[in-house]
Amino acid sequence: MNQLLPMIVRSVVAAATFSAAALSAQAQGVTGSAEAGQKKAEMCIGCHGIPGYQNSFPEIHKVPKISGQSDKYIVSALTAYKKGDRKHPSMRGIAGSLTEQDMADLAAFYTAQGDQPADETPKAANVAAAALIEKGACASCHGANFSKPIDPSYPKIGGQHADYLFVALKAYTVEGNNVVGRANPIMAGVAKQFKPAEMREIAKYLATLDGELKTVPQSRFR
Repeated sequence: MNQLLPMIVRSVVAAATFSAAALSAQAQGVTGSAEAGQKKAEMCIGCHGIPGYQNSFPEIHKVPKISGQSDKYIVSALTAYKKGDRKHPSMRGIAGSLTEQDMADLAAFYTAQGDQPADETPKAANVAAAALIEKGACASCHGANFSKPIDPSYPKIGGQHADYLFVALKAYTVEGNNVVGRANPIMAGVAKQFKPAEMREIAKYLATLDGELKTVPQSRFR
């Protein structure tokens, strides 16, 4: 079964990519403005504009780096929070107040802050991490350097905080909880095959990579 999983993931990814492309085509009328997004980011910078800032829900971890992330991924994530597919009380409250234009503007603002492309070839993982990455077929979606996803609605994960990646992976395994969890059949299938210690090993390796993500300090928090 474990040997079949990468093939299954690739097949499901192909179907999901087609669906994502269809959704993207429907939303082509919404164009984001980085300038407008900067004016709307007041609700975001209190967490995402402070390097090393920690969230205490559902456990203590650093909030994710989102500067340099794909605009389509940011919109996808905000939409998932708004719909409740991603369960996080504060993020759902924020996303629930946003229009499609707001999301597009915020996404344009944070994407524009990326200025350092990741290396095409990431540094090698240790034997244990490499085996787990291969088992999960992570590169099939997130790219060989984990910063070039096969679909822009998927996240860049190279260089992301390890504790955030661990919490995110665990969230995909949660079912039947009203305040914790993420509904994504692809990631659920991947994450559920790993023990917590293995998730930490994967997250620890990904965090060491020189990715494109960063936190840009806002003037009031410098």
